[in-house]
Amino acid sequence: MNCDKIGKLIYNLRKEKDMTQRQVADLMNISDKTVSKWERGLGCPDISLLPELSQILGINIEDILSGEIELNETIGGNMKNLKFYVCPQCNNLITATGNANISCCGKRLESLVAGKANENHLLNIEPVEDELYISSSHEMKKEHYISFVAYVTGDKVFIVKQYPEWNMQFRFHKLGHGKLYFHCSNHGLFYQLI
Repeated sequence: MNCDKIGKLIYNLRKEKDMTQRQVADLMNISDKTVSKWERGLGCPDISLLPELSQILGINIEDILSGEIELNETIGGNMKNLKFYVCPQCNNLITATGNANISCCGKRLESLVAGKANENHLLNIEPVEDELYISSSHEMKKEHYISFVAYVTGDKVFIVKQYPEWNMQFRFHKLGHGKLYFHCSNHGLFYQLI
């Protein structure tokens, strides 16, 4: 650990939040001299204080330990760059339109890589007036089911969350060409072109 880099990061983040050393210290139940010591690079925060410090400064513990924040390039949130993350523990669904450090249930998540749908994982798409009727014969049991379906166009995304024991059928308002992404709890992420 580089205490100088960590100290500069703590200082800059504290200033961004318009907080004094005393305010940070009071929130953590430590002395302001301790915060001053960190910021001058004369020591690093004890590991037991890192979760609370990360909460106060609004930063990941890993970034505190590295002493720097990696910023993403500005990409404007293009939906064609949409990434899906699914927690293997709780099945939480998280999306991002660019690179992100995502974690859930204490574990870092990697973005899912979509494969083209095959005959075992193919959704039925039927146009009905100005809507798309989506259905599937995929089993929907607790141990094997489709957890979500997302209709993605260049500037919009619509997500329908699915649950075990539900019938796999719903409608999307037709928005033109795009991709239909869906996640099988056992086999991963798939896509179909619309």
